[in-house]
Amino acid sequence: MDNQTKDQLRSAIVGLAIGDALGVPAEFQPRHTFHISSMTGYGTHHQSPGTWSDDTSMTLATCDAIRMCEGRVDPERIQEAFENWLFHGKYAIDGIVFDCGFTTGQALSRGRGFDDFKSSGNGSLMRILPLAFTNADTAMIEKVSAITHGHAISVRACQIYIQCARCLLAGESLEAVILSLSENEPFERLGHLFQMKEADIRSSGYVVDTLEAALWSLAQSHSFAETVLTAVNLGEDTDTIGAIAGGLAGILYGIEGIPAQWLDQLRGKELIESCLF
Repeated sequence: MDNQTKDQLRSAIVGLAIGDALGVPAEFQPRHTFHISSMTGYGTHHQSPGTWSDDTSMTLATCDAIRMCEGRVDPERIQEAFENWLFHGKYAIDGIVFDCGFTTGQALSRGRGFDDFKSSGNGSLMRILPLAFTNADTAMIEKVSAITHGHAISVRACQIYIQCARCLLAGESLEAVILSLSENEPFERLGHLFQMKEADIRSSGYVVDTLEAALWSLAQSHSFAETVLTAVNLGEDTDTIGAIAGGLAGILYGIEGIPAQWLDQLRGKELIESCLF
């Protein structure tokens, strides 16, 4: 990996962590019942400002597994890293796991993922971004998603997200990336996000809603800060939507586009750096 790509990886993962941390205090809160404008703390999970959650922890676990395999994607190593996070606190700030999705927790506890429609949540989408920086094809993306979320909808959401990230990494414009998304149901709205209003966007943990909300936030914004604040203020699954939007915004705007105060307030920066490949 060349130095430019390494910088892009850092920007993406830090951007994801910032979006996650901004959303943590408001997770599960309904839209318009709060307003996030800066890095705050406490709230839903009673964490100090700048604390990120499972979204970033599992993304770092993915990164670290790829790093240990010298750039190769090995689903078994990634699963081991996830287990080290959930059961031993690795990749968590202060070694404390305070947030874990139901499907993810159940899948890791039993040693295999779920593929039923009820399990088509965003738990694999939130941690899949590092694969954009590898040569993982659609089949490998499916395998990594299926560690926890094997339903076709969750898998396809991950593939679309990686496709978008790779296009942005290649220098394509955001408008071109989104307008090129010609997908079948249930992703048929993705190519029309520029025309959609906030009232059209759902921000639940259903993976289709999450992907739409994150990409819509990116489409409606003109800076990193505007993107992640738009994302987290949609309410409900604020940390995950903020993380997914933040990862893409990190690629689009670079580390220099992230407000310095947020970078200063972000916790666990040394842990993040140690996991990059």
